[in-house]
Amino acid sequence: MSVVAKLARPEILALEPYRHAAWEPGLERLNANENPWRFPGDNSRAGLNRYPEPHPYGLEERLARLYGVPRTWLIAGRGSDEGIDLLVRTFCAAGRDAVLTCPPTFGMYAVAARVQGAGVVAVPLVRCAGYALDEGAIAAALTPAVKLVFLCTPNNPTGNRLDTAAIERITQGLAQRALVVVDEAYADFADAPGFLGRLAALPNLVVLRTLSKAYALAGARCGAVIAAPEVIELLRRVIPPYAIPAPTSEAVLHALEAARLVQARDRIARLKAERGRVAAALAGLPTVARVYPSEANFVLVECRDPAAVMAAARRGGFLLRDFSAGPLTPGCVRISVGTAEQNDRLLQSLTAP
Repeated sequence: MSVVAKLARPEILALEPYRHAAWEPGLERLNANENPWRFPGDNSRAGLNRYPEPHPYGLEERLARLYGVPRTWLIAGRGSDEGIDLLVRTFCAAGRDAVLTCPPTFGMYAVAARVQGAGVVAVPLVRCAGYALDEGAIAAALTPAVKLVFLCTPNNPTGNRLDTAAIERITQGLAQRALVVVDEAYADFADAPGFLGRLAALPNLVVLRTLSKAYALAGARCGAVIAAPEVIELLRRVIPPYAIPAPTSEAVLHALEAARLVQARDRIARLKAERGRVAAALAGLPTVARVYPSEANFVLVECRDPAAVMAAARRGGFLLRDFSAGPLTPGCVRISVGTAEQNDRLLQSLTAP
């Protein structure tokens, strides 16, 4: 039995997927109980009166080219959140299995597990080491119940890239015990390659990617789970048909045209430059105790008086994310990097008396 079959819920292995209406775009559709007329003002290419493609293979083919993997190694979903949910529902049985997370980190890993009725094993990052992984504590905390280990790199909300060698060691050590899910939502802003190139060598590795950040498609809601075909096939049993709305597919295919990819790369470079400028300016403010190094599109800032910083930003017209009450992020505020003009106005508001 393969490691994937050993880890997956037996109910999913035996699941008969939902059979959707036949999809043949060249024929007129009288098989899916759709409305035959578009609503007035519907200028979409396919028509919003029609169901989208049940499984968007054309979109997935384009995403596979973007990420440099075969299409059979990828499934598209509504942002990374759906990928997290699919993985938890596929591999974690309620009341029996668990996920492992390393807080402070993206909260949806724990939320998805608890919604499923799965347990959550938390192994905190080491704050005094710049929020580094604690390999020894992870090894000690693992039990047979843990089916998924979620690692976010660059990490949200801390911004740091987790040690590549440590992640590889953890993944290799769990080869027959668990899947390691590396969330690379911010990988486009990092200073080193991610883990897509390691998928073939690490069969229990899963990578999450999203178009929300670097490709300016947060409102379109599109992400991908990238893993061995055996994992992807199981996720296809669980994901509902028509999961990706037609406008999302159209927006993604438009955004990934060659000219727009050039623009996206230019904007990524500009944002990284702004990140460095903003971090340096924040570090010089008397209200700031520390600016943590970041390889994401935000910076985590430890403030002497976080409430005052939040209030000053609001007076200047900005919302920041307050993490100051968290036991692992005391006094900390997360600041997304904006345009140069936005960043200048924010800095001015934080220096105003």
